[in-house]
Amino acid sequence: MSFVIENTTAVTPSGVLEHASIKIEDSRIVEIRQGSFSGNGARFDARHCHAFPGFVDIHSDAIEKEIEPRPGAIFPLPIVLYELDKKLAACGITTMFHSVSFNDGAAHLRSNRVAVDIIAKLNDAIPRMKTNTKIHARYEITDRSAIPFLHTLMENRMVHLLSVMDHTPGQGQFREVMTFRDYYGRVYRKTDEELDRIIEQKLSSRASTEESLRMIIDLARHFFLPIASHDDDSSNKIHFLRSLGVSISEFPVTMDAARAASESDMHVCLGAPNIIRGGSQITNLSAREAIMEGLGDVIVSDYSPMSVLHAICILNKLGIRPLHEAVGMASINPARAVGIADRTGSLEVGKEADIVLVDATEEVFRIVKTFVSGREVFSTT
Repeated sequence: MSFVIENTTAVTPSGVLEHASIKIEDSRIVEIRQGSFSGNGARFDARHCHAFPGFVDIHSDAIEKEIEPRPGAIFPLPIVLYELDKKLAACGITTMFHSVSFNDGAAHLRSNRVAVDIIAKLNDAIPRMKTNTKIHARYEITDRSAIPFLHTLMENRMVHLLSVMDHTPGQGQFREVMTFRDYYGRVYRKTDEELDRIIEQKLSSRASTEESLRMIIDLARHFFLPIASHDDDSSNKIHFLRSLGVSISEFPVTMDAARAASESDMHVCLGAPNIIRGGSQITNLSAREAIMEGLGDVIVSDYSPMSVLHAICILNKLGIRPLHEAVGMASINPARAVGIADRTGSLEVGKEADIVLVDATEEVFRIVKTFVSGREVFSTT
């Protein structure tokens, strides 16, 4: 389908273009200009709307929340995928890296066999999804038993991003053991006895974690996957992971770690919910403060797809980032981080027409239409 979006404010990587028109042909952007295009053909009058590039979300656990909205209440995965796909389009997310965790003992959905099943069904569903569907496999480095499962998935090209995480109490996200116990007890409904077992297992596995870490990173590099680290807490940890080939730092928990990652030319991912709320849920690094220090370049939804648009809005309205830079943190920057910026992530000629029309006239930004490869997948009217 060929059509024109006209009378819009186009947010490009270099700035904001007023009174703009965007021509789409055969799923791609073929021209962007100030003013109108002559001739006939389908047109969308987008006056009062900004045209954003579709958001590229490289870390979201939302699929877990949809499968199990309440503890023990499991929904069928085909229903979940269909409904979540609609929700993502409504949130302006045109490319989603669904995060699936391999962490036996933490929760039913994060057990290795269940994680494999979720990834298999996600891959089967890709041709039917309205949004671009990718898989982000998260590996807990204290669970060596997950490596053979991940090896098979990588070999079959069923994973598109790998992250390594260490949730052992006493470091990283859980610098205090009581913080770990409170979070796991509350989120995963673990008893004191279960928590004791999990903590003991994680601590007893620490001796072999470096070997497991090197093994899984070597596998990911062999299959040319982008690699992220999770909840980095020190510059020493950043420098070690960077030396292994890690190029993305997700949710650094200290300013020291965020600065080291940025200085090491790593992409630094920060959570949109943290930006909206003004701070970390468990008193780790404030995403707003990191961005004000110039230490974050990627926004991800973490667990709330709706948060991406509103984090952009807040960064702009608080004067922390100009609009085109705030938008770029949720589009072109994550696309660069995972190696797909040649296809999507910005309003530029030759890119896929992944476009979000946003009503930015009110206090709260509102998505009006979402296009994926030039196909309208969401509309409020």
